[in-house]
Amino acid sequence: MRGAVMYGPGEVRVEERDEPRILEPTDAVIRVSAACVCGSDLWPYRGVEQMQWPAPMGHEYAGIVEEVGDDVQTIKPGQFVVGSFWATDNTCEICRAGYQSACVNRVPMGALGAQAELLRVPLADGTLLATPDIPSDDLVPSLLSASDVLGTGWFGAVAAEAGPGKIVAVVGDGAVGLLAVLAAKQLEAERIIAMSRHESRQRLAREFGATDIVEARGDAGVAAIKEHGRIGLTKSAALDYAAQGIRINAICPGIIDTEMMAGFTGDTDEGRAAVIDQEPIGRMGRPDEIAAAVLWLCSDEAAFTTGHAMVVDGGQTT
Repeated sequence: MRGAVMYGPGEVRVEERDEPRILEPTDAVIRVSAACVCGSDLWPYRGVEQMQWPAPMGHEYAGIVEEVGDDVQTIKPGQFVVGSFWATDNTCEICRAGYQSACVNRVPMGALGAQAELLRVPLADGTLLATPDIPSDDLVPSLLSASDVLGTGWFGAVAAEAGPGKIVAVVGDGAVGLLAVLAAKQLEAERIIAMSRHESRQRLAREFGATDIVEARGDAGVAAIKEHGRIGLTKSAALDYAAQGIRINAICPGIIDTEMMAGFTGDTDEGRAAVIDQEPIGRMGRPDEIAAAVLWLCSDEAAFTTGHAMVVDGGQTT
């Protein structure tokens, strides 16, 4: 069969390789319909990451099942399947906790080389997912994204606890970042901030669900994200407490920069620094942020907030 092989930095060849065959009863062999170059392939290509040459290329793939081992239960020849970049059993304790990439029996698919006509997939039941039908050709590239970048972005969004009422910041606008935006949208995050400097990717981020774009980097980027964050702390806290059956009637999102606070800190840099050091967002709040919180509390979305006063993020309620 034909397959891509990297012989060193900047040197990739498409050449004849041995056709894969079933080695273990849990294996499957698929005919690859689509594969792609991952950003991680570029590290060895540029010479940043050293490998043992020559090395087969590719770990993102989708295709038609040609053959399965005797112990494979869920995958059948003729099905269209999408596979993960790690082969995993999906039954060990780590897999069942949701960390399949750390499976105790994992096999790196990149070592087998998915950029080829045929591919052996170990642990087929845990690694391959069949579609209900054979997809049309124009759908295959979208399904291919589920092999790596969609799953990675989705995992990130879930790990960040994206969901209703939450504000999510996505750092980076590559394939994983953009699909983290898409995942956060599917998880119903209220606001999604995409950090991007590329106009074309900003458009995609907006299409996928980003509500805000931040182009700044470094301290300026952090400050821009924090500008979005304070009202998010307020809403998130309200929703989290509501899910626990705790009703509230007032929220103060952090310590506010007022004349009263200036008296409390002695109106000195040292006093202010001591207060700011306790603030997760690294600064005092502003009166307009309180106004935004009050407007939200008066909206239909916050109709559940009745009952007890509550302190959020060290703030004071009166």
